[in-house]
Amino acid sequence: MTPSTASSPSTSPVPLAFGDLQGCRKPFEQLLAKAAPPAGTPLWFAGDLINRGPESLATLRDVIALGERAVPVLGNHDLHLLSVSAGIRKSKKGDTIDEILAAPDAADLLEWVRHRPLAHFEHGMLMVHAGVLPQWDVALTLELADELQRALRAPNWKETLAGLYGNEPNRWTPALKGIERLRVTCSALTRMRFCTPDGTMDFSSSGTLASAPAGCVPWFDAHSRRTADVTVVFGHWAALGLLMRDNLVGLDSGCVWGQKLSAVTLAKHPAERTLTQVDCDACAVPRGGN
Repeated sequence: MTPSTASSPSTSPVPLAFGDLQGCRKPFEQLLAKAAPPAGTPLWFAGDLINRGPESLATLRDVIALGERAVPVLGNHDLHLLSVSAGIRKSKKGDTIDEILAAPDAADLLEWVRHRPLAHFEHGMLMVHAGVLPQWDVALTLELADELQRALRAPNWKETLAGLYGNEPNRWTPALKGIERLRVTCSALTRMRFCTPDGTMDFSSSGTLASAPAGCVPWFDAHSRRTADVTVVFGHWAALGLLMRDNLVGLDSGCVWGQKLSAVTLAKHPAERTLTQVDCDACAVPRGGN
């Protein structure tokens, strides 16, 4: 069993989960101080530790310095950093990853990022960056995430990473193999917002629920979603904002766009979960896609 799938005894501390930091170091410091988790509390991060915010390098160093307390999953911006470092993609307007790439220990930083998981399951909670296809239960989600994790940690990881971009195939079938199988996994776990009830992903909208493409629903409202029996923790969807349901914790409350950074204690019983937030006015950047 990999570290991303391991379960801990029920006596272990309740995790504190953070939404997308995206290089907003000061709000993260303020939120951590305000939440004041007990020593040893696991700190979960729903992906996109870096990019767009003003202090990507310092934020990344802060999370790495937390050691094993930090439990981040990879987000699309984290994968973008790896792709730019590998020459697969070019930096975009508004990126703030150059300081990471120019750091004297850039190779070590990138190695750490590349070895983060795509999904984490513990305490009956499943954390991913973007979403989980309705056909996937927890076991299949972890199996597919592990396949992708191992591919990104292999010697030919750059070849794999280059093949992950693209919107097709946009629907899971067990018959998928090779890079197409990995691409569907990556698209769901790091990019998805909307899909049809049968799990066909649509990437044409990153807006609010009112902007759903025709025939689509938010992935978490798909009928008969097979992860509805656990609590899914995710980020990625700033336009959605904070979302807290009994079996769903959406944590991206738009810090990098000048809104709020959120952290939630992941108690087993929803009524015992606590929300802590700080304002992110100082971290605001011009609105764009995420």
